[in-house]
Amino acid sequence: MKQLFLAWQFWALLSAAFAAVTAIFAKVGVNHVNADFATFVRTLVIIAALGLILTATGAWQSPATIEAKSWLFLTLSGMATGASWVCYFRALKLGEASRVAPIDKLSVVLVAVFGVAFLGERLSVPNWLGVACIGAGAILVAYKG
Repeated sequence: MKQLFLAWQFWALLSAAFAAVTAIFAKVGVNHVNADFATFVRTLVIIAALGLILTATGAWQSPATIEAKSWLFLTLSGMATGASWVCYFRALKLGEASRVAPIDKLSVVLVAVFGVAFLGERLSVPNWLGVACIGAGAILVAYKG
């Protein structure tokens, strides 16, 4: 069982499951709320939850121990996350969750492309085929025919 908790695949599948229910909960929650305010509420809940997790696990870290490069990229990541959430909630306000979420998941395709372009990662032919299938699948799921 301990091996399961150490596997990245376990956490990635949990992430996908939580992302799925996030879309449903957010669609219902944003129904009579300004999308930006809904994003703000969501952010406060996340901050509180993470504060509790850090306290419970004793994982707080002194900000002084973080390198400048890490601060820069964590800040950029936070800004990108915020922008993503604002756009996601606006899309959910305007569209159906079953169509918005697949388009949002095109991020998988973009991560593969950016990983190769900027991080020097290498994908095999089967990997690229999977990326193409994810992209095509997302578009097909979002298509209203």
